Amino acid sequence: MVISAWKAIILGLVQGLTEFLPVSSSGHLVIAQSLLGIEEPALIFDVFVHLGTLVAVFAAFWPDIWGILKRPFRKITALLLVACIPTALMGVLLNDFFTSLFSSLTAVALALCVTGVLLWISDYFHGRKNIEDMNFGHALTIGFFQGCAITPGLSRSGSTIFGALLCGLKRSEAAKFSFILSIPAILGAGILETADMLQAGTFQVSWAYILGAAVAAVSGYWAIRFFIKLLEKAHLRYFSLYCWLVAAIVLLRQWIG
Repeated sequence: MVISAWKAIILGLVQGLTEFLPVSSSGHLVIAQSLLGIEEPALIFDVFVHLGTLVAVFAAFWPDIWGILKRPFRKITALLLVACIPTALMGVLLNDFFTSLFSSLTAVALALCVTGVLLWISDYFHGRKNIEDMNFGHALTIGFFQGCAITPGLSRSGSTIFGALLCGLKRSEAAKFSFILSIPAILGAGILETADMLQAGTFQVSWAYILGAAVAAVSGYWAIRFFIKLLEKAHLRYFSLYCWLVAAIVLLRQWIG
């Protein structure tokens, strides 16, 4: 399906902001596409805007990422790899289930309610651990929350940061681990979707997709900066109220018809 330039800009902005603000990018994309009358999302466009948010992560955390690339045989590398295991297993084994949820606005709204609960609880955690203090059990726990966040409406950043705070990490360290962990998740999903499209012969690129990716990259970078400041001040409950409000509007719209 071809997406116009103005729709690409809107969806790129939605993706960039909501990928890192803990309000679920997948859930907001489902809602935004519904409002814009996009009944059948273009998978290649989703790949492009997700790659745009990947650029934002590299820009925001480049010193940490470069440190890992220069010295890959460190504990943080092993922790990231272990955290990817639950996500990969859940993505493969429960793919059909997760895919079915993307067609249900009600499911998205209910998942947003769960996101709100996790964010509200997160404000009560005040850990003291650094990433180097984590063990592999902590990494598996965070990875499990990231796997659950494949559900549209369940925020990936909110879920993984909740998991990290639950494991006792400092707020700044929880954000760093969560956002760097998004790199293999986004890359893996993008590679799989691209491979499927190449096999099906549906891989067609439009300049509007590149525009959407650029918007996602810029808005994503500033969303990361803004979110980290709020996280350090324990103000996640504001996002809880937002998630609950959006969920209520969606459910009301569904019930009224």
